[in-house]
Amino acid sequence: MQLAEKVIVITGASSGIGAALALALARRGARLMLAARDGTRLAEVATRCTKLGARVAIQVTDVAEPAACGRLVERAVAEFGALDVLVNNAGITMWARFEALGDLAIFGEMMSVNYLGAVYATHAALAPLRKSRGLIVAVASVAGFTGVPERTAYAASKHAMVGFFESLRIELAGSGIDVTIVAPDFVVSEAHKRAIGADGRPLGASPMQTARIMTAEACAARIVRAIERRERLVVMSARGRFGRWLKLIAPRVVDRIAARAIRRRY
Repeated sequence: MQLAEKVIVITGASSGIGAALALALARRGARLMLAARDGTRLAEVATRCTKLGARVAIQVTDVAEPAACGRLVERAVAEFGALDVLVNNAGITMWARFEALGDLAIFGEMMSVNYLGAVYATHAALAPLRKSRGLIVAVASVAGFTGVPERTAYAASKHAMVGFFESLRIELAGSGIDVTIVAPDFVVSEAHKRAIGADGRPLGASPMQTARIMTAEACAARIVRAIERRERLVVMSARGRFGRWLKLIAPRVVDRIAARAIRRRY
């Protein structure tokens, strides 16, 4: 896929992977519809993309609301005349042992944003994507393929996301719409600072050793390549790729690897 002039919607575009991806696509000449809940930060990202020569529009959007997703897609088509790529990137995370949680509402929040938000946006986008023979990108996680301690709600939502898009891909066979599932490992992002802790409040500081994990820019570059190639699945770490196969023959080893990664915060 040649990205120049392609119309691309990115949810969760105000920071982290979404913002880095918007800037990377702006450099390729894509036309961008950027969505997030934080309008101020969204406008800042849009300004940076515009300075790179891209045509950009923004829409304050809460993907947990079906009607908001519908308005986002309608705005993109009205603004640019088509829709070529939908990137379901919006997401929230958590960091707490299950037994330490005082309020299980966190599970509903994770599913509403990470899973249902992608479902709502994708459903709204299907008609214009059929016309353009476009692409759906699901930014999932290696946590969508294996369990991760202290991130039970997050991993559950990403498992749901992977299952949905794997199923949808089969339904869409022959329609011209392709589905790309992207599974990053840990990525430097302000989402970690906003991760919900056991008390139900944001942590305020990343629990990760950021110097040891992938940058948002490197992650975005790999997503751009996946879009260009309309790849089926991209697992972004050797640990993640190896773990998918090792789980079939030595699942307890994978459990230990996951536990050690969290203890080491990488």
